[in-house]
Amino acid sequence: MQESLDLKFAANQEMWNQKTGVHLDSDFYELEAFKQGDTSLRSVELEEVGEVSGKSLLHLQCHFGMDSLSWVRQGAEVTAMDFSSEAIKEARNLSKELELPATFIESNLYDLPSNLQGEFDVVFTSYGVLGWLPDMDRWAEVAAQYVKPGGFLYLIEFHPVIWMHDEEVNHIEYDYFNTSVIEEITEGTYADREAALKHKSYSWNHSISEVVGALIRQGLQISQLNEFPFSTWDCFPNLKEIGHRKYVFKHLEGKIPYMYSLKAHKPA
Repeated sequence: MQESLDLKFAANQEMWNQKTGVHLDSDFYELEAFKQGDTSLRSVELEEVGEVSGKSLLHLQCHFGMDSLSWVRQGAEVTAMDFSSEAIKEARNLSKELELPATFIESNLYDLPSNLQGEFDVVFTSYGVLGWLPDMDRWAEVAAQYVKPGGFLYLIEFHPVIWMHDEEVNHIEYDYFNTSVIEEITEGTYADREAALKHKSYSWNHSISEVVGALIRQGLQISQLNEFPFSTWDCFPNLKEIGHRKYVFKHLEGKIPYMYSLKAHKPA
């Protein structure tokens, strides 16, 4: 069982290694604007996380580090991790180039306790991360152990209703609940759909109750749970912009949730 899971993780890791270079060169991430001082963080997470100046922050599944370094610009002392060796390499390069100090760790999330010790005021994770993990109880166990007493975990993620749809968002293709692995052949990437990339990927759907229940079982207290009728990223087909960094499917405006966020505190 574990051997099969390791093979799936390895396939996903190779996919993200190859995606990293495409993402760096794409218009999607607006890297040059970021280098000039723009933040990659959206207004939702900036408002909901709140003031981080002088606080320690752990960023789980950070990709190539733009959000991590945006939190550094907000005054946080940042540690970040990702399982992609290419993403971590580029994150370290970006940190050095922009003179924004942060610690970047290459690790599978489930193996992070073997690679990182300590506790943090804020544990942050965002957008398209949970679907690459099969087990929310193990995810919550790892994440919760890094939250300081009195600190909190903050998650902002695409809503599981989104992941039920087919690629063109025309019909329901996948279960809402985590019943089986989703095995797909994917081409291109959300940042560049014409990129010459083709991979087999493995992912898992997670209901909101699965995520929230896993955190509660770790003793964290849910203080906030919000759903949003828009996406802050233009990362799906057939989206239209309805406001600054607010996108909806043209045929589903006002009908489905696109994202959700939660804050879970560890009692002092």
